[in-house]
Amino acid sequence: MVTERTDYTGEGLSEEELGATPWLQASRWVDDALARSREVGDTPEPLAISVATVDAEGHPDVRTVLMRFFDERGPGFVTCLTSTKGRQLTANPAVAAALTWPAMFRAVRFRGTAEALSRDEVTAYFGERPWGSRISAWTSRQSEPVASRAELEAAYERYAERWPDHGKPDDVPVPDFWGGFRIRCDSVEFWGGRRNRLHDRLRFVRVGAGSLADTDAWRVERLQP
Repeated sequence: MVTERTDYTGEGLSEEELGATPWLQASRWVDDALARSREVGDTPEPLAISVATVDAEGHPDVRTVLMRFFDERGPGFVTCLTSTKGRQLTANPAVAAALTWPAMFRAVRFRGTAEALSRDEVTAYFGERPWGSRISAWTSRQSEPVASRAELEAAYERYAERWPDHGKPDDVPVPDFWGGFRIRCDSVEFWGGRRNRLHDRLRFVRVGAGSLADTDAWRVERLQP
């Protein structure tokens, strides 16, 4: 049994402080986390987002990826489309995700539907990746078994030789099995840790069409901790 306990000393989040839209509040907290990562250093990988999917038997799966897209349309990430998450989201687009910053006693939860990123978005982002990461996208068939580390590294070397680094964004073509998803949110919850486990939970719930930045698309409710 684990008995270590920490009393959360966060500032929480009041209705008066809450942004008018989920986009305003989420972008504010993401900016805070990025700044804290640079300036204080106790919030590594502030864009790490846990993504939960459902398999064909209705069992949940969760893993952590990096949030590579974030605008008024919702958070997004890239993946090998034949990976476990890629196949599960293609078959059942129901998705939940969370950004968590323990040092700040803050978290954001997104629930909704996964939509495939456009090929233009994927191509533009792929060209921004370091050359080595682009080679790795070809090397790794995510989630599939591999006999050994040596086999994986040998595949990397073969692709590296095929597409050497010339310092250009199109040195390495985009794999046809590589893409990504954006979450079209139906709810966005903001969690702020407080003392004695009396945390703040404020949730935006979709009530109409619109983006994360459309005030008429959302209502706010407070949840018990």
